[in-house]
Amino acid sequence: MIRFLLVLVMLAGAVVAYGDSDQIARASHRVSHMFRGQAASPAPAVQIQRGQAGEFALRAKINGVVAPMVIDTGATSVVLTWETAKAIGLPLEMLEYDVDLDTAGGHTKAARLTLDRLAVGHLVEKSVPALVVQRGQMKTNLLGMSFLDRLESWGVRSDKLMLTGYPELQGSHRRSRTAVD
Repeated sequence: MIRFLLVLVMLAGAVVAYGDSDQIARASHRVSHMFRGQAASPAPAVQIQRGQAGEFALRAKINGVVAPMVIDTGATSVVLTWETAKAIGLPLEMLEYDVDLDTAGGHTKAARLTLDRLAVGHLVEKSVPALVVQRGQMKTNLLGMSFLDRLESWGVRSDKLMLTGYPELQGSHRRSRTAVD
């Protein structure tokens, strides 16, 4: 009976996440492993200490290249500076800056693209929607909701931000780690 209730809870989560095929696949794998008596490994998590200026800064890997970022829950998307996008090797000459964007520095234009891979510690997401601003328009890369919405949870407690991914299936033993600035 308990397994049945767990399956219902998992399926309800899949329905809520209907727009994210990765989340549906993860839920489906967890349900099938529960029926076979296998457990998922603990959810990967990353802890980020608040900086002296009150921000949560980290070093992410974008398509394998390290890039400094600041968590911005008010940003709908991941937003990269032109300079970071160039360092990562994104096709800047092919981008169309046709997205209106309001930043702390004012209004600007941005270009849409999709990042193949974005990793914060051992939290890795693929095909992440992002924006790139024109040269000199921003000084900081923003880790916005197009990444954060893919996590199981995130929250602030005291001066620490905890990002928690979805549990992996058997084999990977990951633990919470602190992101290095």
